[in-house]
Parts: sequence; C-alpha cells; structure tokens
Amino acid sequence: QVQLVESGGSLVQAGGSLRLSCAASGSAFSVSNWGWYRQAPGKQRELVATVFSSNAYTMYADSVKGRFTISRENAKNTVYLQMNSLKPEDTGVYYCNIRGPPFRPWGQGTQVTVSS
Repeated sequence: QVQLVESGGSLVQAGGSLRLSCAASGSAFSVSNWGWYRQAPGKQRELVATVFSSNAYTMYADSVKGRFTISRENAKNTVYLQMNSLKPEDTGVYYCNIRGPPFRPWGQGTQVTVSS
C-alpha cells in the first residue's frame, strides 16, 4: 500500500520561509512525476509545483513562480517544497502526490498558515 506522509508545515509570518517534505512509500518513486498541491479554505485543491522524473524539470503555478522550489531525492523517496517570501494567500493544507490523474491515495497533508 502506497503511503504519502507530508511534514514541515507551520504558522509563519508573511515574508518568511518553510520547507515541506513528502516521504513516499512503495515502488516507482523515481519514475514518477511528482507534484505539490494545496487546498485553501473553501477552495478546490490546486497543483502548485511539479518535478518530472526524466531530468528533474520543474513547473510552477504562476502564483508561486519565483518563490517556491520543488525538488526530489530519489534515494530517499522524498519530494521537497522550499517556500520563500510567503504570503497570506499561500495559507492552506499542502499535499504531495504524483501528477495525476489518476492519483495515489492522498496523505493527511501539512498545514501552512501565513499571517499578515
């Protein structure tokens, strides 16, 4: 059974930084394209960053471009999201998953709250 465990979320002031981690169990980590998603209160879950398997190419939503950096460490089955210059609108629950659909079972996510 594949499990995704996100960590690193916290309460931070606007302008601050956080680094999120996602540990993935199961096989095929290194050949999968991975994404970080976030769900703000009252909104749908959205994809904010992707890292591809072949050459670690990355893509970002316009709202986070230049501030967030996604990376992967295949030897540890882990995906990271470095978040800098955080804004109150970055508040939400952050999840990792493959870039679906289809998706793997979702983890519990990690809460990021940015105060103004």
